[in-house]
Amino acid sequence: MTDIKENYGADLVVDSLINHDVKYVFGIPGAKIDRIFDTLEDKGPQLIVSRHEQNATFMAQAIGRITGKPGVVIATSGPGISNLATGLVTATAEGDPVLAIGGQVKRSDLLKRSHQSMNNVALLEPITKYSAEVHDADTLSETIANAYRKAKSGKPGASFISIPQDVTDSPVKVKAIKPLTAPKLGSASVEDINYLAQAIRNAVLPVLLLGNGASDEKVTAAIRRLLDSVKLPVVETFQGAGIVSRELEDETFFGRVGLFRNQPGDMLLKKSDLVIAVGYDPIEYEARNWNAEISTRVIVIDVAQAEIDTYFQPERELIGDIAETMDLLLPAINGYALPQGSVDYLQNLKKNLDGDLKFDRRSKDGLIHPLDVMDILQEQISDEMTVTVDVGSHYIWMARYFKSYEARHLLFSNGMQTLGVALPWAISAALVRPNKTVISVSGDGGFLFSAQELEVAVRLKLPIVHIIWNDGRYNMVEFQEEMKYGRSAGVQLGHVDFVKYAEAFGAKGYRVDSKQAFNERLAQAIKESEHGPVLIDIPIDYKDNGRLGETILPDEFY
Repeated sequence: MTDIKENYGADLVVDSLINHDVKYVFGIPGAKIDRIFDTLEDKGPQLIVSRHEQNATFMAQAIGRITGKPGVVIATSGPGISNLATGLVTATAEGDPVLAIGGQVKRSDLLKRSHQSMNNVALLEPITKYSAEVHDADTLSETIANAYRKAKSGKPGASFISIPQDVTDSPVKVKAIKPLTAPKLGSASVEDINYLAQAIRNAVLPVLLLGNGASDEKVTAAIRRLLDSVKLPVVETFQGAGIVSRELEDETFFGRVGLFRNQPGDMLLKKSDLVIAVGYDPIEYEARNWNAEISTRVIVIDVAQAEIDTYFQPERELIGDIAETMDLLLPAINGYALPQGSVDYLQNLKKNLDGDLKFDRRSKDGLIHPLDVMDILQEQISDEMTVTVDVGSHYIWMARYFKSYEARHLLFSNGMQTLGVALPWAISAALVRPNKTVISVSGDGGFLFSAQELEVAVRLKLPIVHIIWNDGRYNMVEFQEEMKYGRSAGVQLGHVDFVKYAEAFGAKGYRVDSKQAFNERLAQAIKESEHGPVLIDIPIDYKDNGRLGETILPDEFY
């Protein structure tokens, strides 16, 4: 007689992940959740053990952003759960689907002052789309199915499931729910599409404002088809970077908006008599920054209704599948051309796109100017490479001046501006885009928020080149404090030898002191990264940050 293996709650969890075609699980084990980790040793997604739960959540977030399918993170009870918070709020704010699963004390200890007992659901509910605790093992799979769907539906975000230890350890009588077919949205109504088409035909200077929701692969393809036929001017948000292709750039692209007002993109939005906001979320760049006079005519194309405020009052909303809506809009506006006066205005604006501020690139010996770094990156980074960017002064320069031509290949944290995302995001990008070098960029401050994950990159031999813009300060705070108060406070950092740090983890580390040296070392690092991560430390010259900061309006400091 053959023994029948008894299934437990942990099996139901892992089988559910298998059924949802989850490829990777990130996390750190602990006693309250270890049966799931034990089960993952035998079946299911590849387990990638991180060095901190917050960074594991960033890794899951990047899976969600790049693929559109929820990334999965698993953590144990107590501080394991609280360490998820920063990653989950970042994912929810920035529209990235994540499924987080957390351990909990046994049900009999929930109401006691016992080891690691706390209200997991209450802690994470305000920063997730869905937060629930499972008290019956047989309902684990249905809860996962609902949480997974919630995470990726509408405006994506994070879902969280708390599971008491005795629930994962309990025998189960049911099998995991098979993956369900996601409901397919239709396009916006024909009436609404015709309304927008007529508005465009009547407009003197219509502009597409492309946000994160427009960076989906199908949506990006539909937008490119439209722009290929009708040359409408486009402004991207930071998270919409790369939607406009290299071939369409000259005639349609007029910069990115975010952080600073008075960029060429802002000038275009202000001048426009019709802004068509596609997949735009105000958290990417609040409407008060580009519609301060509340005078802009706005029409929205999205999968869900807009959040209305004083500065964002769309006169019409085209709700439905964005790609299908764009495809139906194309024949309705085919043949439309901008008036000659608008074409002349755009040509003059284009001249200012890269040269809107003039900087002195002459730097002290041993320091490199941000635009010199940008030149080298632009020359050596190919379109299919992913570039992940942390938060700091480097992020301002990269967002404003680095050009990207593929959607979701230039990644920013623009909703929460969370320090430490670049390296964890790079790890996930290297996993889901194998055999392609990933460039990860951080400041010296942000790097040490998640630098321990360099061990994970080394362990997995991932082709990552991590570049540190090093000035020994929290410089993004420093120059804004100086603008506001005439001095800075709390920004000075101690010296770290990042080359030795990298070598201690088994990575290669280099330091450069000139543009030419960086050019040579980056080319070498890209080749060497085939065998594992490489770090390059750049002493950066931030002397022009003040001039860049002069474009910030008084209430727009970050």
